[in-house]
Amino acid sequence: MELNDIRAKIDAIDDELVSLFARRMDLALEVAKYKRQNGTPVLNKSREREIISRVTEQVPESLQGYTKVLFSTLFDLSRSYQNGLLTEMSPLATQIDQALKNTNEQFPSKAIVACQGVEGAYSQIACDKLFSLPSIMYFHRFDGVFRAVDKGLCRYGILPIENSSYGSVIEVYDLMKQYSFHIVRSIKLHVQHVLLAKPGSEMSQISEVFSHEQAIGQCSEFLKSLDVKVTICENTAMAAKIVAESDRMDVAAISSPSCRELYDLAVLSDSIQNTDGNFTRFICISKELEIYPGANRVSLMLSVPHRPGALYEVIAKFSALGVNLTKLESRPIPGKDFEFLFYLDLEASVYSEELIRLLCELSSAPEGIVFLGSYSEI
Repeated sequence: MELNDIRAKIDAIDDELVSLFARRMDLALEVAKYKRQNGTPVLNKSREREIISRVTEQVPESLQGYTKVLFSTLFDLSRSYQNGLLTEMSPLATQIDQALKNTNEQFPSKAIVACQGVEGAYSQIACDKLFSLPSIMYFHRFDGVFRAVDKGLCRYGILPIENSSYGSVIEVYDLMKQYSFHIVRSIKLHVQHVLLAKPGSEMSQISEVFSHEQAIGQCSEFLKSLDVKVTICENTAMAAKIVAESDRMDVAAISSPSCRELYDLAVLSDSIQNTDGNFTRFICISKELEIYPGANRVSLMLSVPHRPGALYEVIAKFSALGVNLTKLESRPIPGKDFEFLFYLDLEASVYSEELIRLLCELSSAPEGIVFLGSYSEI
């Protein structure tokens, strides 16, 4: 048989499959209507197992595994289709709709904003790029920023979330589980580190270097060339302040260039980060959900059942909509062995009805999701 003849037969079978698939989904919709009227859950694992057992017996052993994958996919699509009917008016859809209607058209230029560190911190630099006239409240730790926003002490907070060369800021991700907040904007900031010391100090004198652990990691290659003690502190700007207020001439700080003038220090070495393409991403958080025009990113937190393929099933739903997943971070759930909370960043718009339906479907699952926000990045 010629290849074209084989392909023609496959095309004919595909046409039959499409017709049967449409009929199956129509019947799935009838099932959904029945379940809505009778308050029956969409998922029925025992029936799914029965079907897989029945259909796999009808094919050769070599095709049984493929048949199971095929029907598992059909079940997943069927549940999604049914959930689209059962979760049309979910609380999440209402919350997003209200945010779209009630958020101002322009991102504010003035606001009270919480930042971690002191004057000269990279969080402050990010804040000044997001807001023209911010009133900044400084906190020693990241949880102080979360608490300030949570208690209404300020409208916004700025937090670093990941670095292009040193990865995620784990402490911030862990704190996300504890507080109720929403992301309203993000900014990718080019980070250049310098080694600062008191005027008159020489590189050969330096025996101890202060900085935040992220900056230390981002400058690891430079630090390997020095025979010094490395001391972690709360913030790169705090490190510069410690050096400025010290009476020692043998200490230095890895900090931002702006801290040189701010704390009257001297630059012993500049551009000491491992790579020139060193960027840190900061998020701007608020207690209320605010969605500004142009929002093209969505962030979520979710957990999935502890079984094979559970995460794949979620990711496949976004893939089916053509949604690009730009971030997937997992953190262990305390007290639950080998169970994880996942953080997802998507290139997507909440103006898409298909995306809203999918988010509503995910929120209706037993594990649920936490919708962190829809925003744009600068």
